[in-house]
This record gives sequence, C-alpha cells and structure tokens, in this order.
Amino acid sequence: MKPNKHHRRRDLTSYNPDRLPEILPPEDDRHLLHVYVEGYEDVAFWRGIFDHFRNPYLRFEISVPNRDDLPKGKKVLMSMIGRSDPEQVILCVDSDFDYLFDGANEQSREVLEAENMFHTYVYATENYLCYAPSLHNVCVKATKNDTRIFDFVKFFADYSRVIYPLFLWYAYSAQLSHESVFTLAEFRTAVRLGYVDIRNNGESTLAWLERNVERRHSALAKNNPSMSEDVMAFGEKLKKLGVEEDNCYMFMHGHTLMDNVVMVVLSAVCEKLRQLSIAKIHQSKVEGVALKNELNNYTNTLRSIRDVLLDNENYTSSPIYKRLRDDIQAYLDTMITKIKERNEPPVMLRCNFEP
Repeated sequence: MKPNKHHRRRDLTSYNPDRLPEILPPEDDRHLLHVYVEGYEDVAFWRGIFDHFRNPYLRFEISVPNRDDLPKGKKVLMSMIGRSDPEQVILCVDSDFDYLFDGANEQSREVLEAENMFHTYVYATENYLCYAPSLHNVCVKATKNDTRIFDFVKFFADYSRVIYPLFLWYAYSAQLSHESVFTLAEFRTAVRLGYVDIRNNGESTLAWLERNVERRHSALAKNNPSMSEDVMAFGEKLKKLGVEEDNCYMFMHGHTLMDNVVMVVLSAVCEKLRQLSIAKIHQSKVEGVALKNELNNYTNTLRSIRDVLLDNENYTSSPIYKRLRDDIQAYLDTMITKIKERNEPPVMLRCNFEP
C-alpha cells in the first residue's frame, strides 16, 4: 500500500490507556529471566543474541530496566550489581574500555567480576554490527546486487593498521581518568573518513588517512615524551586480550566506527553497486515504458543502508562474539543444572512452524 502523502507523524506524547493491547500470558511455564540492557536501541541486538539460547527450561525478556523513573544507561545497570537476583535478572552492557582496562579501575573490576553481567568485549554493540566479513551482505540487502567490487575484510584490516597508533593513545588516555591527553573528540577527528575512493580497495583514501595519523601521532609523542613507552607497554597488554593491529577497529568507539567510517564506506560501495544495476537495465533490449517500469521496480527494492546495518546479525562468526556466547552459555548451563536439581520437569517446546 502506498503511503499517504498527507500522513502526519504520530504524536507519541499522548495515548489512550483504554486502547492499549492486552499482554499475552506466557507460552509455557519456563523460568523467566529478565535481561536488562542499556537503552531501547540495544533491545533488538540482545534479543538476537538470546534467541540462540532457546531451551526447555528458560525464557528471556529483553528490556530497559523496569522502574517508574525510566532509568537507562550503563551506570543504571552498574547500580543493579549485587542488588538483583542472578536467578531472575541478567544485565547486559557495552564493554566500552572496561574489558581492555582489565580491572585497572573500579568500574572495570565490577563489570568483569559481576556474576550476572555480560559485556560485549568489543567497545559496543555497534562494533559487532560493523564486523567486516558481514558488510558485503549489508550491501547486497541494500542494493540487491551481489557483485563483489570491494574487499571489506582487507580494507578494515588495513584501516586498523593505519589508526592503531592513535587507538593506543586514545585507549591509554581514557584509562588515565584524571587526564585528557587525547580526547574522544580528537580521536574521532583523526580517524574519521570524509570520503572513500573505492578504486584499488580504498588505497588512496587510506594513504591520505595515514598521513593525517602520522602527523597526529608525532604531535602526541612530542607533547607527551614520558608517556610513549607506557603507551607501547599498554599495547602489549592489549595483545594478550586479543587486540591486534589489524582488528583494533572492533575495539574503537562504536559510534565513531559506525557513523564516521563504516557508513561512509558502505555508502560509497552501495552507490557503485546501484550504478551497476541501473547500467545493466539500460543495456537490455527493453525500451520506453517497459524500461521505465523496470527501473522503478529496481528502485523500489532498495533499502536504507543504515536500516540494513542496524539489522545486521552476521557477526556470529567473529571470534570475539564466540567468547560472549560461551560466557552466556556457561551461565545458563549453571542455571539449568539448578533447575534440574529442583526436579522441575522441562517444558516441551513447539517448533516455530507448528500451528
């Protein structure tokens, strides 16, 4: 159905409580685990994660914390550590740098040691959505063209190697909470991409970025000579946690990666894929109204790149994701063992396609 041109945006500030839908009763008697996340934008991501753990003993409900003052954010979930029943509540947060700080400050220790809190390992959920091996599929879904014209895996490995020196300085500066040697705003400005020339897999763009990074890195080393060795030592510690020169994009600030790097690359690649598809249609023998209809049909299948990226779930092959998966599995195994010890019978689950 075509949208009404005069359709107005729905007013979300008012509602009729008498017209709210009834909440359905539980499908079965499985034990309910409330999974609290930082914000509304995280609900879909963690729903996708916990969908992989469907079992006859537990069911999951993903939401922001259920309180009258509508609290959100990582600090709210941190305040629930030790105050929530681990058999009733799971807390899921972005790691930010807490994983990389490896217990060096109080918050990092709390995140890493909390019994019922799971963190992303990578900086944020956005980093998983931007996992390089999954980005070709994002282009296919957005443009309906499966032609390979860009190697995302190679590009982001090269991009990581270029920004790695500044990534170390930014992460180390962040650990020094009393100092602002290299702020997030400065880091974002230094590693963002204003454009991408996809010829030669972005070689010229990376060369431009490398010159900018070298200038900024030299300035940091010159202005903070006593810190250079500490930054290098910090980098060696990060390697033990899985951070390498060619994968540091997964651990950088998530919104910077998505908005200022990945979306720029995807937009450039998708534009070329759209051009290829349109050129193929024009090169056909179809003419006149039929040609116009074919072009309209193709255009109507296109999707927003950002929407497709936000729906991306093809990060599950990431070694870092597998660590998160194994953590959750171990926790749930312990809970299921306790349920079995209480002699609670398992619930027979219906297949999704059963009536």
